[in-house]
Parts: sequence; C-alpha cells; structure tokens
Amino acid sequence: MPRKKAPEIKKTVDPNVVGLKAEVISQPITETLEQNYMPYAMSVIVSRAIPEIDGFKPSHRKLLYTMYKMNLLTGGRTKSANIVGQTMRLNPHGDAAIYETMVRLSKGYGALLTPFVDSKGNFGKVFSRDMSYAASRYTEAKLAPICAELFGDIDSDTVDFVDNYDGSMKEPALLPTRFPNVLVSANLGIAVGMASQICGFNLEEVCRTTIAYLEDPNHDLLSTLPAPDFPTGGEILYDRDEMAQIYRTGRGSVKVRARWRHLPKENIIEIYEIPYSTTVEAVIDKVAELVKAGKLREVADMRDETDLSGLKLAIDLKRGADPEQVMQKLFRLTPLCDSFACNFNILIAGNPRVMGVGEILDKWIAWRMECIRRRVFFDLQKKRAKLHLLQGLGKILLDIDRAIAIIRNTEREADVVPNLMAGFDLDEVQANFVAEIKLRNINREYILKRTEEIEELENAIADLEDILKRPARINKIIMKELGDVAKKYGKPRRCEIMYEIPASEAEEPEQQIPDYPVHLFFTRDGYFKKITPQSLRMSGEQKLKDGDEVLFTCESTNSTELLFFTNHRQVYKSHAYDFADSKASVLGDYVASALGMEEGEVPLYMVVTPDYKGWMLFLYENGKCAKVPLSSYETKQNRRKLLKAYSDKAELAFMRFIPEETELAIFTTNNRLLLVGSALIPEKATRDTAGVNVV
Repeated sequence: MPRKKAPEIKKTVDPNVVGLKAEVISQPITETLEQNYMPYAMSVIVSRAIPEIDGFKPSHRKLLYTMYKMNLLTGGRTKSANIVGQTMRLNPHGDAAIYETMVRLSKGYGALLTPFVDSKGNFGKVFSRDMSYAASRYTEAKLAPICAELFGDIDSDTVDFVDNYDGSMKEPALLPTRFPNVLVSANLGIAVGMASQICGFNLEEVCRTTIAYLEDPNHDLLSTLPAPDFPTGGEILYDRDEMAQIYRTGRGSVKVRARWRHLPKENIIEIYEIPYSTTVEAVIDKVAELVKAGKLREVADMRDETDLSGLKLAIDLKRGADPEQVMQKLFRLTPLCDSFACNFNILIAGNPRVMGVGEILDKWIAWRMECIRRRVFFDLQKKRAKLHLLQGLGKILLDIDRAIAIIRNTEREADVVPNLMAGFDLDEVQANFVAEIKLRNINREYILKRTEEIEELENAIADLEDILKRPARINKIIMKELGDVAKKYGKPRRCEIMYEIPASEAEEPEQQIPDYPVHLFFTRDGYFKKITPQSLRMSGEQKLKDGDEVLFTCESTNSTELLFFTNHRQVYKSHAYDFADSKASVLGDYVASALGMEEGEVPLYMVVTPDYKGWMLFLYENGKCAKVPLSSYETKQNRRKLLKAYSDKAELAFMRFIPEETELAIFTTNNRLLLVGSALIPEKATRDTAGVNVV
C-alpha cells in the first residue's frame, strides 16, 4: 500500500511581531526523525554504548591510548587529573565522564577480572552503592602490565588510525589485543533501542579455549570454558542447558549466589562474596525490610563490616536458629541469590550483532588474523627496504676506491647521487644511502659486516612471505601468543561452580509457615483481627472503636488468603499469617496502614478464600449487577495489589462474595423487592465489567 503524503502546512507570519518576518516552516515528522533523531541514535549505538570486537567502547579506547602515549605503561604513576586532562584531547565528553571510565577500568574498583589501570588511592568498590571514589586530584594511576598485550603491535600498522573529533591528532579505531578481551572484560551499554550486557570469563580459560577452538572448530566450548567468572566471586548455580543456550545464542541468564560461613561461637553468619549484579546496600535494605515485615524472625541484626581485607556482612542469629535454613531463606527472598542477564551485543564492522560465544571467537580470530597479516606485511616491507640498501652497499664493495673517487671528483653536491647511480648501477635510494655513510665507515671491514646481513635478511623475508601465504602459520602465531598470555597473566577462577545443587535448594520451597486454626474478624472501620480459638475462649467481649461494628467473621486457618476490596476500586491480597495473632481485648490491625494503601483509601469488604472458588457480586446504583469469578483475582506472580477490581462506570451500591449459586433479594429505592437466582446472572471474566441490567 503506498504511503500517504503528509499534509502540507502553509507558511504563516505572526502579526504580533512588528518589523520582523517570523516564519513557521512545515516539516513532516518522518523527515524530522530521519534528519535529527536517527543520526543521534546511530551515534550512540556506533560511537558510545556498544563495545567492538577488541572488547572496548570508544571511551575506554581513548583513555587507554592516551595513557599509552603518556608512557604510563613503563613509567611511574601520575595524578588521575593529569590523565583526564590529556584524554580530553580525544574524548570531548567532559572530565567527570572520563574519570568514571577510568574508575571502572581500575584495579581498586574491582569491576573487571583483568583491570587495565593500576590505581592508587580510593577508587570506590563495585559491590557498594554508597562508597564513592575520591576526586581525580587525590588519586594516581598508570597502565597495568597486561596492557602490553593491547599495545604491543600498535606501531606495526596492525590497526587503522582515524582523526580525533577536531582533526588535530590521530587515534586507533581498535586496539590490537592479543587475547579475546571482548569475552574477558565485562561490559554494559545502553544505546537507543538496544543494549549490550556481556559477562566476563576467566582469562586463562578463554585463552585455552581459543587455542583448542583453533585446533578443532568442533571443539566443545563448555569443556574448557564451563561458565562465566565474576570479579566479586560467589557461587554459580550451574545449569548446562541454560549455559549452552548462552554459548549458542548470546542470550540467557546466569544464576549467582553469595558465599558465606557460620561462626558458631558468636552465632553469626558472615557473607564474604556477593553476586556481581547487586550491592551491599541493596542486600541490607532488603533484609531490614523482611525483618520489619516479620518474615525473618531468626535474624536479630545485620551489619556491614567491610574493611581493607575485603567485603564482610555480619548477620546475628537468634538463639536456636538454623544457619543453613536462614541462608536458604535469604537466597530466596534477597539479592544474595541473583541472576546476571546476558546479551552479547557487539559491533562488527559498524553493525550491532547479538552472537554466541562460538561466533564471537570466530569473529575475533578472523580479526586477529588480519592484524597479524598487517604486522607481518609491515615487517616484510621494512626488511625488503633494508635488503635493498644493503644490496646497493654490496655493489660498491668491489671497488671502494672508485666510489670515493667519484664523490671526491664531483664538484657540485647535487651531482653526487646521480654520479654514484651511473657509476655503480644504483637506484636513487641506494645511492643516497651510500652517500650518507660516514667517512670512518668507508672501509672494507665495515662494508663486509653489513653485507653479511643480506643472507639473513633474505631468509627472514622468505619466512615472512611464507607466513602471509599460509593461514595455518598465522594460527600458530595466535596460539603461541594466547599461550604466553595465559601463562603470564592467568589467575584461578573467582567464582565456584556448583554442578550439583541439593534438591532442597533447587526446588526453592515456599516459606515454612505454621498452619493452625484461627478466627478472623473484619470491622466496618477497616480493622482486622486474627485470634486463636484458645485465646478467644479466654477473652470476653470484642473491643472496637466507638461506633464501629464487626462486618465479617469466620473460622479459617493461618495460611488462608485474604482479599481486601477498597473504595479506590482496587484489591489488596495478603495471607492471614501476614498479620500477628491478636486478642479480643485489642482493636487489631488497621488494614489500610498494614497493607500500605494510598492516601484516602480504605477497605470496604474482605474475602477469605483457600482456593479462589466462587463469585463476587457487584451491584451498582444504575441497576446493573456484575458477577465475576473469584479466580479472576488469582495471579501466578503473587502480586499484592490489583487495579480495576470492579467497574467505575457507576457508583457501587453493594458487593458480596458467594461461594455457590444462591437466591438474591434485591431491594430498590421504590420500596420494591426483586427475587432472582444468581445462576441467571451471566458470568463475566473481566474484573471491571459494567455488568448486566438486573433491576
């Protein structure tokens, strides 16, 4: 179907503007998006948020290259503020953004398994939300030793160089990393319409896996690269099917949980490693919330005792509490067990692609082979040029005296090179080289030593030419470099892999709630009481607020589910065990406060249900009645609050839960009575249905 042409808007002139010709020029919205928004979106995707095959975003690359040019790979540390200032020649995004990039790459912050910045001073911690890093004028940094594997080939024409933002200097388009840094360094980027989230892998495992993959393209990656590795440690709950999906598609999630130990003397649980995707503050806030809600009665206190020795969260247990059961409950209810969502989105030749681990290795190997070809060709050209000069030097070896005579008898300096070219059949480059030889070196011994290098150079050139012709030799070079990197910089895994998870942990059972008989009471003013039969027998009259009365009472159990319908047409779901046992002599819990209802919101009706069977009847002032099955309020996600519990088309006159079909007696404002069976009212699955006319 042809697209409709956008309607044209005529140019208008504002009559209130005197002496000026103010014009409003029309522009279709599609053209505005294409000219303004799309370039911005592509810039964020290509030049900011998504990493490339070398494993770096542009901001990382600009910072590290600036530090390399400042001789911070071999020299001492310098102030971070100095590095930030120098980096602004390549990165115009401001000093704060540049310093944040440096912090994330630093050893002190701990966000990477193989940090590239050797830092000194307070750089904060990745596992803390509130532990901020010091200002750049107080900290110092240099490049970590592993950066030698990033920049070792950069001066051998292995990568392209492009202009910086103002064209005043050149910067590398990629860094010629000698190992698959794209898999080793964790990366997170949010672009426009897409994102990237890459988990880190152990450096030694990645190098060994790449070597095995080069030797055998059908190599089982999981055998040598079993799972990701995170700098904060923890335990990976291994799921082979999920891991295989990540390796195949680049998408999936890895479940990681904290590591802990129990100190029996003090009755304390110490947590010393937490998942990479959470923070200490998030864990403490969640535990405090659960303790306040009465869902962690075994915990007496929790403290953050992190110091220079590392992370440490201390949990004081109450007497008699089982630490194993407490930790299983914490794993279920807090971020101490969390999932890292993987999205391996990488820029390949300027195009974002989501790839699995095998495909990423294919792309990296192809790119690294091209880097080595360029390096070998660069070395080949240099050796050919040197051989060419030495071959010219060899020609004058036969008659050094004649060469000296030609130079001595030439009157004009400009004629020296042409006369040497004619006298010894040299080209201009060779003649220039001969003419520049120092007077002290014009002897037979010097020239013989230099010309002896010709055979060595010829052999080296033949070897380099053979490398360019045979991809297998390039693969061997890559494998040797990977082996050297693994041997020199490899470290043990930080994360322990839990291959066998006990059934009690894998099933994640529901919270153990004691179940016992209770009597439930709900009053007109919104108070709720849960009283045990023993307490009820011992008590006297129910205590209520002045003017309040009990609207609903029933016998049930502590595990039954409660639904509170409110005047804001919402329903709040909870269980009887969410409320503490009460007595007849107290007012009970005010439901609006206990369930965190909105301002001005009060509960109107309570339903007690163990199985969501039955119906809700809603009668409205316009004479309509809605019959909604109670199962419409059941949710798989255990949501605590549901909107649109009933219709807002008319004022509600009455609501009632009926467990089975029954007869209804409906009184009208004209003092009339209508008898109708509930079975005659059609059932509507939509909660906020307007109902059908009954009166």
